[in-house]
This record gives sequence, structure tokens and C-alpha cells, in this order.
Amino acid sequence: MTVVRTRFAPSPTGYLHLGGARTALYSWAFARHFGGTFILRIEDTDLERSTPEAVQAIIEGMEWLGLGHDEGPFYQMRRMERYREVVAQMLEAGTAYLCYSSPDEVQTMRERATELGEKPRYDGTWRPDTGKALPPVPAGRKPVVRFKNPQDGDVSWDDVVKGTITISNRELDDLVIARPDGTPTYNFCVAVDDWDMAITHVLRGDDHVNNTPRQINILRAIGAPLPLYGHLPMILNDKGEKLSKRRDAVSVMDYPAKGYLPEALLNYLARLGWSHGNDEVFSMEQFCAWFNLEHLTASAAQFNHEKLNWLNNHYIKLADNARLAALARPFMEDKGAAFDGAPDLAGVLALLKERANTVVELAEAAMLFYRTPEPDPALMAQHLTEAVKPALAQFHERCRTLEWSKEAIAAMLKEVLAANALKMPQMAMPLRLILTGQLQTPAIDAVIQLLGRETVLARLEKSQ
Repeated sequence: MTVVRTRFAPSPTGYLHLGGARTALYSWAFARHFGGTFILRIEDTDLERSTPEAVQAIIEGMEWLGLGHDEGPFYQMRRMERYREVVAQMLEAGTAYLCYSSPDEVQTMRERATELGEKPRYDGTWRPDTGKALPPVPAGRKPVVRFKNPQDGDVSWDDVVKGTITISNRELDDLVIARPDGTPTYNFCVAVDDWDMAITHVLRGDDHVNNTPRQINILRAIGAPLPLYGHLPMILNDKGEKLSKRRDAVSVMDYPAKGYLPEALLNYLARLGWSHGNDEVFSMEQFCAWFNLEHLTASAAQFNHEKLNWLNNHYIKLADNARLAALARPFMEDKGAAFDGAPDLAGVLALLKERANTVVELAEAAMLFYRTPEPDPALMAQHLTEAVKPALAQFHERCRTLEWSKEAIAAMLKEVLAANALKMPQMAMPLRLILTGQLQTPAIDAVIQLLGRETVLARLEKSQ
């Protein structure tokens, strides 16, 4: 059996976006499923747009998601000697040739083809096997190197997502594989890298479909085996439009900043283009065990934030409370939370996490325990009635010696209510306002227990 080797090969021209993250996830899971190797390759030959900051953003995104690579990262700009070696071999073998046409001349060729109703392309002026004499070499002009693409027949492959795809070689011109300064071009580098790294399966976005026949022809020309290709459809936003940085959260690192857990985003991305029956919630271990190429879908997937929120809530409820506290604390510090003498944050979040869709929501809900309450005077006047004041005084007094547990507090509250012929809301509403400054909180006995005896006594005394 072939040893599976997959790769994720982003161009470092920006952040790691959701489509790239899904591609990385599928490539990683396929390698894990077969005990193979997952390779990270940085395709940084676009010197004008590639930046070290973008490389770091991609690596940070991969690390946050937990998609660890087995080999790499490999950088194309560090493999220049290898590319030049293969270019020289192709020139010697006659599968590539020197072309002295200037960019302006090539543009004229394309415009002429368009006028004739043909596909705009390089016309093969410097191709040596056309039967025509080659023009004289322009003085002082440095050539590009062009790949001698087959002129007849088709390029066909069985795409594991889209099915059989066939492109006529007449649709493809002789692409440049090395620029005048010797630097190689994208499709050539990809083909050589996939050969050298023994890539067996290439999963990538369907914006690469037009690159695949060119890469297949180069691989055949250099005698390399062909990987299996699968082109994944794009991810649309919740309105059915292409994801846009202006409208949508498309960078992976937007999601921790918005309070999402990596396991939730991974689980969600896994279902945007793949399915396993009706299963919606699964661990990455289960995903790797299930993942195959047969259940990839060829139709575009639509991003649904409500579903992501539902999944994130599921994983928040499962998450360790200490981990949630570490994630929530920076959000709370930004809002001025005071932690000295306050309840243990992990315990507070355990009380609140059932209803939180994001860590940000959880942090906001927890703030009632970490700021000085400022009850609205109008609300206090409405809820702190003359009928309630004696009960509050009794509650206050009994808090001094009460066993400080949720159960004991709940029992004492019931006794005070019964002694004063009050209903729970009559007592709970003013207590909430005095202790937290708001009318809506979790169960009042749990809030009182978490705030602690000293804080509760001090706030009750201040309210009198």
C-alpha cells in the first residue's frame, strides 16, 4: 500500500483563512487516518506580497487549531538551487526552451488572438519544434524559460471531489517556468516540490483547478509520479456570497479573539464539505478515524454562525473550568475586572458556562462577580420595599454565623421568606441588585455562596 503523504501549502500573503484551515484540516486528517505524513510547505515565491508576518500568522493559526505538521515548514525560497537544477535538466532534455519575447510582445500576441476569437496565449514564437525558423536573439535581452507544453491531446484526471476533469492541451500555452533573473514560477515550483516531497494526495481549493493540468504536464515531463488531486469547493457566508474580509470573519485568528474554542471551529469546518451520516459533534480523534475522500462534497458549503455558536456552547460546557478561566481572564481584565478578594474564577465560570455561546459572553457574564455593584436607584426603590426590609435585615444577621454552603444558604433563605410571608422573587430581586447591581443572575443562593461571606456582609451593610 502507498504510504500517504499530504501537504498544506499556503502562500504567505496574509492570514490563515477559513478555506485554508479546512484544506489543512482535511489533509492532516487524511494523513492521520492512514498513519501517513502531513507536510507544511510555505510557497513564498511571490516576493512582492509574501511577508514574514504572514508566515507567522499562518503558523500561529495552525498551532491554535492543533494541526501539527510532521515535516517542514519548507520554504520555496530556500530551494532555489533545486529548481534551477531541474530547469537546466529540462532545457537539456528539450522539455523546456529559452524565450526572448518581451512582455509587450507577448501582450500583443494575446491581443491578436483575442481579436481572432481565440484564447489569449503565447504563440510559440521561440518554440524550437514548430518547423519555423527562430527569430534572431535581441541584443542584451535576457530570456525566460518556457515549458514545452504538449500541443495535442488532453490532460485528464479523476478528481476525488469533482470527478473526472479533462482539459485540452490546446487550451494551455507554454507557461514560463523561470523568469529572466532565473527565479522559478509558481506552477513549476509546486510540481517539483510535490515530486521531491513524494506527495501522494493533493487536497486544495477549487481555485487551483486551472493550475492542475499545467502541473500534471510538468510532472510527466520530468518523469515524476502523479498524486491524486481533490479540489474543494469554496465556503460561502450565511447569505450565500463568497467570504469577504470586509464583511465576514475569515481569518482563523479572528475566532479566538471572538471567544471560540479551537475544537469547536475544527468540528464545524470538518462538516463544511464532508459528512459522516448525521453525526454533527465529534472529536478530532473520531474525525481522523472516520475521514475518507468518498464523502467529500462537490457543492459549495455555507457558513452558519448559529450552528458554530451551538457547537461552541457544547464545547464550552465540556471544557475544563481552569482552562476557561485562563481564556476569559484577559477579556475581563480589559473591562476592568478586580480579582483581588473576589471569588475563584473557575468556580464562577462553572456556574455560568451552560448558557454561554462564546468565551467572550462567558467573560461578560462573569463580570458581575468582579466589579463593584452600582444598583439603579429607581430599581432599588421599586424592589426594596418596606415589606422586604425586615427580611433583608434578618438575612443579613444570619449570614454572620451561617455555614457558608449553597445548600445552607438556600435553606436559610426559605426560612426567612416563610417567617416574613414573602415569595422568593420579592427577596431575590433586591438581593440581586444589592449584591451584583443587576436583576438577572444565576440562582441567588449560588451567587451568594460564590461572592463569599465578607463581600455579602459588606454590600448588605452598605445598602442600609
